[in-house]
Amino acid sequence: MIVVMEPGATDEMIEQVIKRLRDFGFDVHLSKGVERTVIGAIGEKTAEKIQQIEATPGVQRIIPILQPYKLASKEFRQERTQVNVAGVVFGGAHVPVIAGPCAVESREQLLETARLVKAAGAHLLRGGAYKPRTSPYSFQGLAEEGLKLLAEAREETGLGIVTEVVNPRDVETVAEYADMFQIGARNMQNFTLLTEVGRTKKPVLLKRGLSATINEWLMAAEYIISAGNPHVVLCERGIRTFETETRNTLDLSAVVAVHELSHLPVIVDPSHGTGKWKYVTGMAKAGVAAGADGLIVEVHPRPEEALSDGPQSLRPEVFEQMMKAVDQVARAVGRYVLEQPCAANLA
Repeated sequence: MIVVMEPGATDEMIEQVIKRLRDFGFDVHLSKGVERTVIGAIGEKTAEKIQQIEATPGVQRIIPILQPYKLASKEFRQERTQVNVAGVVFGGAHVPVIAGPCAVESREQLLETARLVKAAGAHLLRGGAYKPRTSPYSFQGLAEEGLKLLAEAREETGLGIVTEVVNPRDVETVAEYADMFQIGARNMQNFTLLTEVGRTKKPVLLKRGLSATINEWLMAAEYIISAGNPHVVLCERGIRTFETETRNTLDLSAVVAVHELSHLPVIVDPSHGTGKWKYVTGMAKAGVAAGADGLIVEVHPRPEEALSDGPQSLRPEVFEQMMKAVDQVARAVGRYVLEQPCAANLA
């Protein structure tokens, strides 16, 4: 349930309500918005408990949460959540772009890519140090050595780091290097891993599972938030359908649906969503037009040499063109990608 506080409720009143809820055995989550302060209470409700909470000074009303994902729902928080990752904010007028290689392959490859995407206007650097692959014989990543290279790239370029964590035992190690955890599609329902990243305060990029419903996706986010970490960004990365022309089917309706159901930001991954670099720019533009709060795109200086996902990786010059194109679309819908629009966008 949600305890809605009166507009003039003092901090002392809020603390008194929180204390009473905890005394009743509720798990408490505080959300202070511009217009109202609400307290999410997860636990067993009885008429007697509700009546006592309603009678506490400062309480305006109590609202039941109907959705199974309590803390991720719009019922809990009407205002859109904004998630700050190394100074880059998801969920506002700005539409950030995360770019970089699928996998960290070498120091030379990563630093070259980082410099190129930074020059084209990317806001965060992606790169996999731990790579869960369908085949056990495929390249599995450089592990902690890859994390160290990502940290070096951040030091040189100033780009914050987004990288995948696969094993709950690696959460602490990855947290030392990354600015944002990525939970990949195959781990969306790895509940032990979700709980572990939830116990940190580091932002989490939660990708939708290969065949997950929107409800299941939001329930996965609930695991992270309920463990104490509200800094969650959702990522639509395509789902498995009968279509074989593309690697996956990028479900852009999910962007609109999530904005109706949840306060969390949602971004789009057109690289995994299509599996073909020729389709990435078009779907990136469509994602921004649909209201996506950001993009994550794979870029490699030489895709034909990539150890992972070469066919869907953009060459640097194509990525630069994509950035200009998505900025034009963003500005048409009242948002922006590039801090300073290029001359072509002003034409």
